Amino acid sequence: MANNNGSGKVGPEEHVRDFIGSCVRAGLLTDKQLRVEAVEAITAELPDRADCAEDLAHAWVHEARNELLRDQGGWPEATDYDRLQTAFSELETLDIVVLQGIDDHWSAKAELERRDALGQLPDGIAWFTPPDVWHAVTEGMLEVNLWHGTTANAARGDALLDDALAVFDKHGVPAHFDEGRIEVTARWQRRIADTVDHGQSVDSLEP
Repeated sequence: MANNNGSGKVGPEEHVRDFIGSCVRAGLLTDKQLRVEAVEAITAELPDRADCAEDLAHAWVHEARNELLRDQGGWPEATDYDRLQTAFSELETLDIVVLQGIDDHWSAKAELERRDALGQLPDGIAWFTPPDVWHAVTEGMLEVNLWHGTTANAARGDALLDDALAVFDKHGVPAHFDEGRIEVTARWQRRIADTVDHGQSVDSLEP
């Protein structure tokens, strides 16, 4: 997405716009959260433009959504994102909780503790963060953490890991285990209809 003008380096504005574009394509934030993230990024990275951060945020989010709409017109009926969601649903049936786009490992740990308090500790939990999704947007690879219900990392030879890898492969998103994480070959192609609140059109979004 970035334009480095042939210098090999991404300028601060391109960096911010790429960040906003990744957030839009990830689809993990509400409209309000997305605006807040965009304004904060502009204010932090482009301090000389902080006085118009709200307007820039609205314009760049709008631009990123329109670009996504154009791109998705060329996507297949079933994308890697769709296949991932089907795989995640099957993992849930195997008593592996799936947390998508959570803040960090503390959020995963808190969810296990909550379930344990209810007497519903799962066999495992699979989770990933927003940066993992952004990487899948641009690079076509999603890194997924897999823990046992005890918070212990899954390891080679674990039935839990073997089951999870088999599910991803079954649904057309090949995966392998590397350096403690599952690497799933999948591009995060989430349609705008799934990312805009309440089915709003791009032009109807508030500034």
